[in-house]
Amino acid sequence: MARKQSDYLAALLSDDEIETEAATGVEAASPPPPPAPRPERSRGTTLLGRESALARVASGEVRQVTQLLLDPARVRPWPGNARSYAHLSEESCRELIDSMIAEGGQKVPAVVRRIEGDPDHDFEVIAGTRRHWSVAWLRAHSYPDMHFVAQVVQLDDEAAFRLADLENRARKDVSDLERARNYAEALKQHYGNHMTRMAERLKLSKGWLSKMLKVAAIPDSVLDAFASPADVQLKPAYPLAQALDDGGKAPAIRKEAQRLAKEQASRRSGGRPGVVAADVIKALLAAPEAGRVRPEPKSVLSSHGRPVASVQSSNRQGVTMRLHAGSGARRDEVLEAVRNLLDLLDDEGRGLRP
Repeated sequence: MARKQSDYLAALLSDDEIETEAATGVEAASPPPPPAPRPERSRGTTLLGRESALARVASGEVRQVTQLLLDPARVRPWPGNARSYAHLSEESCRELIDSMIAEGGQKVPAVVRRIEGDPDHDFEVIAGTRRHWSVAWLRAHSYPDMHFVAQVVQLDDEAAFRLADLENRARKDVSDLERARNYAEALKQHYGNHMTRMAERLKLSKGWLSKMLKVAAIPDSVLDAFASPADVQLKPAYPLAQALDDGGKAPAIRKEAQRLAKEQASRRSGGRPGVVAADVIKALLAAPEAGRVRPEPKSVLSSHGRPVASVQSSNRQGVTMRLHAGSGARRDEVLEAVRNLLDLLDDEGRGLRP
């Protein structure tokens, strides 16, 4: 993981100027043991090698990375990360906690940046939120000497967002909904609502990003229909997000979501498993058709008992009527029949009144 982390950091931030900080005033990781004495004849070569390495660092070809041992209490999570820190738990971090215990500490460093103006914190976590939570948990549960290992970088919010996003893409425990809402917020905060620019910076498909932003717009009242927000995945949720944009379907979907939310709450309180996401989405998408009442065709008869005018359809686009030939009605009777039908539709809320 450490090598992969180093690779994606280099690839992601290669076009950004990032400076690593020295460990002044902070407990640094123990340096490696000194190398064994070299033969006299190799010292000249060693000095040349050191000079060459220093020159590469000075030129910027090689970056020095300082790892710090930090107290997690002095480090806060960065709010721009998609992962919900509040939803982390011993259960969700159990595998990582066990790994730290077995290996005697955190092996893969997190990425943090220094902050100013916060008397309670010195750094914030850009990448490594689960590692930070797990170390804090271990320090509170019989491992008080456990340190949070981190690399300190200097970068702006947009670069921090790209870094956190790249790490989260490989994490199955970061849900599509978390990422979608993170993208929606970043679109406003970092990219001036320019989706094309955001897609280019993140190296994502514009179409895929558009779908993520659409899913991010699903309101909380509808999300309550799911057993957990983590169940909301991009592919099945996208048609639901589209349906909510339809003014004729949205009310029925919201009403069904309220019913499902109550059922989910009842199941949780009773210790029963919730309704699975696939069934929730199926019920929500079917709600407009299930709740739609198809009115009987309405018509007005003439004094001879024959249809004068009848309503063929009534929807948001307008009202369609049919004027029947052979009714025997006079013109004023036909006009009166049309007026009566329009008044009837207005009373039902399906007419032409604004």
